[in-house]
Amino acid sequence: MFLMGCWLTGTIAMAVVATQNFYTIDRLLAASPNPSFKADVDTLGPEQSRELLRYLSSELNRLYFQYWNLVELAIGIAVLWLAVKLPEFDQVKWYIVSMLGIVLFLTAAITPQVVSVGRALDFVPRDPPPPALRTFGLLHAAFTALDLIMLILGIVVVRWLWKGAGEGASPDRA
Repeated sequence: MFLMGCWLTGTIAMAVVATQNFYTIDRLLAASPNPSFKADVDTLGPEQSRELLRYLSSELNRLYFQYWNLVELAIGIAVLWLAVKLPEFDQVKWYIVSMLGIVLFLTAAITPQVVSVGRALDFVPRDPPPPALRTFGLLHAAFTALDLIMLILGIVVVRWLWKGAGEGASPDRA
């Protein structure tokens, strides 16, 4: 249960961090309380500052997602190893295997492409939209959809484990 909690919490935290990294740029550019930051933005210009900060956020998100994929694999393997030891949870093991399969696919196929296409789009004008922007959008949508499916599977696993733990504590269980 603890590892599943870590896995699901980490997945949600990554989504929040990734989106907030980009929203924070616009918030800072609109109303930063730091006078040195404002002076630097004025020197560089708001559009150039925004592009530079978006690049920094993109690189941070790329790093976070690559590391998180590896952490998810380790957590998933540990969860599966522990679940294998619980014979009453035969069906839930397939949910965990599915979750691991999704993480493996994201780690090996989707995330490297998101990183590669995303880097190719850094500092590229958006008017007109470059063709790679559509590819990036599709990759991002696939990543998000698979991550959401994995999160739902994880919630099912937690519910199943929770019910099983409750049954295990039941006095009428032999």
